[in-house]
Amino acid sequence: MSETPAIQPLPVPADDAAHLLIVDDDRRIRELLQRFLAQQGYRVTLAASAEEALASLKNFSFDLIVLDVMMPGQNGFDLAAQLRADSSDAAQVPILMLTARTETDDRILGFECGVDDFLGKPFDPRELALRIASILRRAQPAAVSTQVTHVRFGSFSFDLVRGELKRGDELIRLTEREREMLRLLAENAGDTVAREALAGPGGAGNERTVDVQVNRLRRKIERDAANPLHLQTVRGAGYRLLLDV
Repeated sequence: MSETPAIQPLPVPADDAAHLLIVDDDRRIRELLQRFLAQQGYRVTLAASAEEALASLKNFSFDLIVLDVMMPGQNGFDLAAQLRADSSDAAQVPILMLTARTETDDRILGFECGVDDFLGKPFDPRELALRIASILRRAQPAAVSTQVTHVRFGSFSFDLVRGELKRGDELIRLTEREREMLRLLAENAGDTVAREALAGPGGAGNERTVDVQVNRLRRKIERDAANPLHLQTVRGAGYRLLLDV
């Protein structure tokens, strides 16, 4: 009789490896992702439901969450919205939504809930690895090409190096996508930034999803998001951020 091949143990991640939380109710997908991403050098924790994910988030720090939508109990959209409204560090963790629901309305709903990127099922694991690496790169403090490290607009200040937005001494929580958009607008203050540039590497969404993300950002930095003073629309071109003189 032939012997069943032994399952190879998962590689031991480096001490400084990024820690990923995979949330999916499909055991086969969880295990596939765990093995593949561990081979890419990541530390991986698995959760089969939103409840398990929340328990893990209380006990561990994560660098990124890969999140399914359709799960028993709380779905991925609701979990993302809950995390973004949370007062803990979990609100800052980037979210990549991995789902079979990839219609435009689903993508817009995801971005409204605060996710940073979308990848549809079925997916190529290599594309997933590239998207994860891209999100983690963007999450690192960016080197600023000019000597300007802080900008001010209204009652807000934004640290371009740390990616921190403050109203006075109060830290305003941003999603990773909002942080990158605000950094790009601040680096080009007064100039128009095209929607394509604001969509990020690979174009994280079409024009409608970029508009949704801008509206979310406006609700955080404008007194009246419907009549913005600082984050203005340049019709047919993009957006621009106006700073205090």
